[in-house]
Amino acid sequence: MRLSVAESLEQVSPEDWDRVAGENPFLSHAFLYGLEHSGCACDASGWSARHLLLHAADGRLIAAVPLYLKSHSYGEYIFDWAWADAYHRAGLHYYPKLVAAVPFTPVTGARVLVAAGEDQHAIRQQLICAVRDLADELGASSLHWLFTTPDDTAALEAHGMMRRTGYQFHWNNRGYGGFDDFLTGFSAQKRKKIRRERQQVLEAGVETTLLTGNDLTAAHWDRFHEFYLTTIRKHGAIPYLTPEFFQTLGETLRERVVMVVAHRGREDVAAALNLRSTDTLYGRYWGSVQDIPGLHFETCYYRAIEYCISAGLQRFEAGAQGEHKLARGFLPNMTFSAHWLRHPEFERAVADFLARERSGLEAHMNELNGHSPFKK
Repeated sequence: MRLSVAESLEQVSPEDWDRVAGENPFLSHAFLYGLEHSGCACDASGWSARHLLLHAADGRLIAAVPLYLKSHSYGEYIFDWAWADAYHRAGLHYYPKLVAAVPFTPVTGARVLVAAGEDQHAIRQQLICAVRDLADELGASSLHWLFTTPDDTAALEAHGMMRRTGYQFHWNNRGYGGFDDFLTGFSAQKRKKIRRERQQVLEAGVETTLLTGNDLTAAHWDRFHEFYLTTIRKHGAIPYLTPEFFQTLGETLRERVVMVVAHRGREDVAAALNLRSTDTLYGRYWGSVQDIPGLHFETCYYRAIEYCISAGLQRFEAGAQGEHKLARGFLPNMTFSAHWLRHPEFERAVADFLARERSGLEAHMNELNGHSPFKK
């Protein structure tokens, strides 16, 4: 077997990469290379690709890790700014750091990608060790595996890395026959509130259309980028994604895209962008140019839930944050990351912090579950 490092996915064929990546759309060659090629995740933006590749003796790519050498902590959704600040106050350099992740994407997925039919356990162990060696070679202060699966998390912990726990709100399909069937499980008060929110949108003269595949044109993507920028500016956030990225997404992953467009008369006033796998819908971005009561919930949640039910999808992950999702049928689910810091004293301090953080988070999740909208 042979290990190598690719500084761009341009060096790896889409067929080879996708064979190890599986069917998660965010791990696909199209998505990751789209971020690189459009200038979103590249050297200039502080996301320098260092993808680790493992080839068999016959030259086949059999495993990989999507890796980035980073000069900042933006776009990760696992926040370590306090760790970086502590390093700097101690006169140490926190950057560069090495990150195994999908840029700008808080979605759980495999971070050690292994082709079907290979020895998953043995290769996972080999690549975790190889990534740690690469961190030494690159002079990284630390190593961070973000939004890891339970299997990857357990393996990383076994290699001495520190587990960090977070949570997101996910919707699960319990075999619903339709949206009304979904609502029957709610308490009467919560059910009435959702129906009122949906009615508000209709009373405002707004209708929604669901687009996917060839329904989506270049004009749709241009308009969506306008919506995306509107939301970014409203919240004072950083516009990580370029118009070129969205156009590329529409060309390379169009069959995975599910876009909900809201229009008032002939004018498109909002849109929500989702990607899907065989069993899961992932909510990613949304934007609106008009402030209409209930429009965010209708566009981002209710129409997407209807789509999941009709398409037979089992789960809807609606993105990071947002405790308002709880009242709309999204329940808290744990997320994981794993971390190694080169400086032993800082690592001990962070390990103590993570243990305390985890205890508080688990108590908070129990409290959230107590406020579920479903009938007790």
